[in-house]
Amino acid sequence: MQGKRGRPRNLETQQSILSASYDLLLENGFAAVTVEKIADRAKVSKATIYKWWPNKGAVVMDGFLSATTARLPVPDSGSVYEDILIHATNLTRFLTSREGIIITEIIGEGQLDKALAEEYRARFFRPRRLEARQLIQRGVERGELKSGLDIGICTDLLYGPIFYRLLVTGEPLDDSYVRYLVTSGFEGIRAT
Repeated sequence: MQGKRGRPRNLETQQSILSASYDLLLENGFAAVTVEKIADRAKVSKATIYKWWPNKGAVVMDGFLSATTARLPVPDSGSVYEDILIHATNLTRFLTSREGIIITEIIGEGQLDKALAEEYRARFFRPRRLEARQLIQRGVERGELKSGLDIGICTDLLYGPIFYRLLVTGEPLDDSYVRYLVTSGFEGIRAT
């Protein structure tokens, strides 16, 4: 969250703004949400919102993440395969849930709104990608995966097909697909 200007945020007011933005997002979709509607629902001024967030995309993404982050914990089972399987399965379940489908709408809007695209990349995708990279790195360090792997490519290999199906083909995304994907990917990266 931005919060760089002015006095510190009042946590109750902040939560009211985040809740209002999330509720409006679920009710109407991203395109229909405005800072004016968020301010009205949260019973704050637009100036308060703009004091803490640079634009609509930032406040909406923070509201979305505030409501949904607990659904995407980072596992540490002791097995990199199990951790990636759990992480990718949780992500897929979330992306195909009522709340998660909002991400596809936001991605679509972001194709025409560069500020929104940067917000969803910075606030949702980069943190998820960093989590995945850390899981893979942990597997390399424990000797479960080949040393010298390109962690970024491995992340793309294991998670990219989820987003390809989600955004391009529309083919089913379910637990069995994720298990097959992770199992297949691990055939190429597992230490021998």
